[in-house]
Amino acid sequence: MHRQRLTFSLRIARSREELLDACRVRAISYGHHLPHLREALLEPDALDFADNTVNVLCVDKKTGSPVGTARFQTNEGGPLLIESSATIPLHMQADTRAEITRLSAVAGADRLVKVSLMKASFLFCVASQVRWMVIGARSEALERQYRRIGFHNLLEGYKTVPLVHAGGIEHMIMAFNVSATERTWRASQHPLYEFFFDTFHPDIQMFPSEFGGLQGAANAAVHGSLAKVPASSRNCTGEIDVSSAFQTSQASLVR
Repeated sequence: MHRQRLTFSLRIARSREELLDACRVRAISYGHHLPHLREALLEPDALDFADNTVNVLCVDKKTGSPVGTARFQTNEGGPLLIESSATIPLHMQADTRAEITRLSAVAGADRLVKVSLMKASFLFCVASQVRWMVIGARSEALERQYRRIGFHNLLEGYKTVPLVHAGGIEHMIMAFNVSATERTWRASQHPLYEFFFDTFHPDIQMFPSEFGGLQGAANAAVHGSLAKVPASSRNCTGEIDVSSAFQTSQASLVR
């Protein structure tokens, strides 16, 4: 496994100050395209404080300025925010799901900020035993970006729906099968495979600071072990069983 340092750190926003930094990034990024939402985005909303929600923040190492953020919500405590506007297909309703919202980066940020936020979302889903990642795309350009990563449209005919939590703006609803990622990306030689599965990024810190010296080991174990998941942890279609993969990650921490 390779080791790569980034020009920024990515960590969970734990204090109110860090959450407000995330909000400022949201307001700057979304406010450029959606100026009528800028003021509202400067303050946290109710979902930011929910038990099933995690906000992450990218901070530039040189300046200490916030440069990127994303919010992850699981359906552990109830329906996803997006499900108040769109119906999730029946085959997904029994599975664990997580929605990515407020994914944003400031202008001029390191080009790896957004892809690192996507890697962080993937690590979060694996650690939370989530099978499906769900996201809304407000434009065709974003839809193409997410499709290149591996998301697919959930609504037939590329239909869009107005999202209540996004100011009523029309979005395409897209999903990503977390459990199939390693297998499909390896088979297709996906350009992000090495970044996600074969590179250890100590600056992507998705585990609590109380783990102390185990921080690096924990990050490495969760995404490093996925590339080495045994056949017994895969289902009949060859997909990784997320629960088994997570147990493999945990086991590697105590060896």
